[in-house]
Amino acid sequence: MVNSGHAEIIDFGYENPDRPRLGLEALTFAQLSSRTKERVASSPIRADFHQLTVVRSGRGVAMVDFVSHDCRPGAVLHVRPGQVQRLPAGPGGRLAELDAIVLLFTADFPPLMPGASALLDLDFGPAALSAPAGERESLHRSAAELAAEYRHFGTGDETATDLTVELLRHLLGVTLLRVARLPRPSGSDSAPVNEVFRAFQREVERSFADTRDVQDYAVRLGYAPRTLTRACLAATGRTAKQFLDARVTLEAKRLLAHTDLAVAAIGRAVGFGEPTNFGKFFSREANMTPGAFRRNDRAGRDR
Repeated sequence: MVNSGHAEIIDFGYENPDRPRLGLEALTFAQLSSRTKERVASSPIRADFHQLTVVRSGRGVAMVDFVSHDCRPGAVLHVRPGQVQRLPAGPGGRLAELDAIVLLFTADFPPLMPGASALLDLDFGPAALSAPAGERESLHRSAAELAAEYRHFGTGDETATDLTVELLRHLLGVTLLRVARLPRPSGSDSAPVNEVFRAFQREVERSFADTRDVQDYAVRLGYAPRTLTRACLAATGRTAKQFLDARVTLEAKRLLAHTDLAVAAIGRAVGFGEPTNFGKFFSREANMTPGAFRRNDRAGRDR
């Protein structure tokens, strides 16, 4: 890691320190803060698991992939695997003082529930929602019940423990359904995510640095290119090519903002052999050159 005075992304794999065999951890934001090292608290982090924060009181500002989100009473923050975030902070950059429940869980832990499936997709759906006043108490109570059940995990015999795991899955499902029915921000799409789009999205995550040709994805998945485009338009309002280019641009932005890699090296990392081609692509997608984006991002953090 290059020490340049600019924080680089810290990667985290899922690890439950208290219950290693369980794909879920439920804790308060205060507990999360107390175990978070200062370097992590001040750095961008990227995890391979979901993080759902239900805020009851307090104020702070979180950042998810270059977008700031207010964490205030009724806020729900959902950071998906692979997204880059900065933990909610208050004035002065210190971690915020929030009365909030934080649920950390692996992608395979929740039960299969179509109504909540869009919440669990990578880079899909809004990162922040706001519960109306009438929904806040029930949502927080749902998360609190899950947290209370989590504290009892492993206190009984093997049969009781297995039943508790099943109960935790369903309680998480209930919480996700409550989140799924919250109003969406203006301009966001709440259309159901179709299986063709899911398959395309998974393949894009694996291969966006190798190919930006929709035809390649169509061959791998066994669909016609126009089928992929119809699925993407239905799920995101963007064509398959636009969705793919947006994913490449996001990764380039992450590397420009959080590493000191040369622009040419970043271009190679996202699949461009020629720096000039990467510069043209990024300028078209981001409306500024890679160098300008890096300068603007760092100037904004230094203010």
